[in-house]
Amino acid sequence: MKRLALAASLILAFGSATAATPFSWRNATVYLVMTDRFNNANTANDHAYGRKDDAAKLRGFMGGDLAGVTAKIREGYFNDLGVDAIWITPPVEQIHGSTDEGTGRSYGFHGYWARDFTALDANLGTEQDMHDLVDAAHAKGLRVLLDVVMNHTGPVTPQDPVWPASWVRTGPKCTYKDVKTTRDCTLVENLPDIRTDSKAKVALPPALVAKWKKEGRYEREVKELDDFFKRTGYPRAPRYYLIKWHADWVRKYGFDGFRADTVKHTEPKVWKELKQQASLAYEDWKRAHPGNAVGNQPFFMTSEVYGYAVESGRKFDAGGEMVDYYDNGFDSMINFAMPGDAKQGYEKLFSTYSDLLNGPLAGKTVLNYLSSHDDGAPFDALRERPFEAANKLLLAPGEAQIYYGSETARVLKVDGAEGDANLRSFMNWDELAANTARKGYRVGDVHDYWARLGRFRHDHIAVGAGVHQMIAASPYTFKRTYDKDGVRDRVVIALDLPRDRALPISVAAVFMDGQTVYERFSGQSAVVANGKVQFAAPVPVALISLE
Repeated sequence: MKRLALAASLILAFGSATAATPFSWRNATVYLVMTDRFNNANTANDHAYGRKDDAAKLRGFMGGDLAGVTAKIREGYFNDLGVDAIWITPPVEQIHGSTDEGTGRSYGFHGYWARDFTALDANLGTEQDMHDLVDAAHAKGLRVLLDVVMNHTGPVTPQDPVWPASWVRTGPKCTYKDVKTTRDCTLVENLPDIRTDSKAKVALPPALVAKWKKEGRYEREVKELDDFFKRTGYPRAPRYYLIKWHADWVRKYGFDGFRADTVKHTEPKVWKELKQQASLAYEDWKRAHPGNAVGNQPFFMTSEVYGYAVESGRKFDAGGEMVDYYDNGFDSMINFAMPGDAKQGYEKLFSTYSDLLNGPLAGKTVLNYLSSHDDGAPFDALRERPFEAANKLLLAPGEAQIYYGSETARVLKVDGAEGDANLRSFMNWDELAANTARKGYRVGDVHDYWARLGRFRHDHIAVGAGVHQMIAASPYTFKRTYDKDGVRDRVVIALDLPRDRALPISVAAVFMDGQTVYERFSGQSAVVANGKVQFAAPVPVALISLE
């Protein structure tokens, strides 16, 4: 890794690969930001609604905000990593109080404990801050995904009353024995489950009515609801209120897609209905803001169906009911098998995923991840193999989800933290700035490695959306080829190369003798001879393309 700083000048000289291929969600790199844990640009909003610093380890608000994310967007942090889209955890106003469970006091810093789906949580900033974030992202060519929750409200606390029984059920707790005990139940104790199955007309929850009147927006909200129900013809049932409220975020700010939470705990048709209204809202926003959208893709949705694996294909057993979520509004499914599958060797992992994505899942995609805010069994929690993790995540067929801090080796096990709190420490900017030494590597070198792979992936649709084929076992070399709808792209990649010498790399049947090819990790070029190419200086990974 000592050569990486020197090679940076070569990257600048050659530039990153050209944007010769168009954007596709099938090759997208999505960066998951837990907003409160990422970057604090405004300390004045750290303690909204009277919240206190009395939570258990890593279970309270820590100050990250929308302005902090925007600052990193404007710095080019995400572009440098080759990121295509930023996924932010739910920004809606959270319960004001805290819960007190076995782990100690917990607040809704994560975003999944909604109090008001129509308002922005003041701990994260203002509506202008949200406009600034989305606008800054779009200006940098980045799309933004909004995390949405249709399944539940936040827990009940002395400050946060439960909604009426016509809106939510407070029991029984899910046992996952069948469809009913997966959907018509609460995920955990004291997490009211929204009655998404109901078609019965309901009035607004009294707590919301009182809140909106106090804020001076009751009449406006009611008029908008009246207009929505008149336009759509939907009954005034709980799920349609939530569909309207979530679509409003798209129409107001220009979000490019949703990441949908706890999907299998609601009826599949709910998501198709949400997709329809969000898509209409997205087109409305684009018409109102000509030229501000990134590309012209339709509204995008990816699904968190816990337990879904790429091997599941188009059907998932949701408690005895086989569901095709791709046919219910989703363009992508989060692949929960990836952390376990990554324990396999490269070829087994890559060839299996390529066969599935170009076979049973042809035309669809999955969102791969190695760590997340929820998965208690991440790949390499102690960050002992950060370079291998980069190879397996960023070079695997399918979409790639980077969990914040993966590229800076943020450790996912913290002394004093319990459960998922281990996954949610604050972003380790200090370690990146200091290039902190760990056992066998430095944090800055990890970031540099992830960035180089990420930019190559961003520039070549073949990496995530192409067909995989191994070329040689040693050094392990493979090709990815893409040829659809008039778009052609081809790359050759060799992994785990020796650091002390440059080896010839086979590129036969991909690049022809006499062609000049470029190694994008270091910026070198060479001419193909006898089906092979050899670059002047050794590199840990060779990322080879024509452009």
